[in-house]
Amino acid sequence: MSDAMLSSMKILLGLGLLTLLLPSALPLRCYVCGTAPTNEQCNRNNQTCPVLENRCLTIIDIRGSSRTISKQCATASTCTGIISTSGLNANGDGVLAECCRNSNFCNINGAGSISARRALPALSLLVLLALVAQ
Repeated sequence: MSDAMLSSMKILLGLGLLTLLLPSALPLRCYVCGTAPTNEQCNRNNQTCPVLENRCLTIIDIRGSSRTISKQCATASTCTGIISTSGLNANGDGVLAECCRNSNFCNINGAGSISARRALPALSLLVLLALVAQ
């Protein structure tokens, strides 16, 4: 391999590594709201997160047919704590929490996860019943 080719490969490798590291060095941007009845209303405001708050947190509080959505920047430990205590009771009431950090505004669809999480236990039960019936 020629010196020029090796030099070009080193430059490309360096640029590739820089591209991978750059997004994590930039502050994350998240949708933020205190409490809103819809995801669309919650997505009207956004902010650049402080350096230590490198997650976008969405909290959905479900009480009967009433839902409120809150979004904010959060630390990893805040996300771990909230997610570990979130869940729905047998009536479908409770708090769901979701954190992300893969891209700016990754919490855009936070409220969309409600139906999927409610459907998952029902789907699991159906699969279990199908297996038992065989």
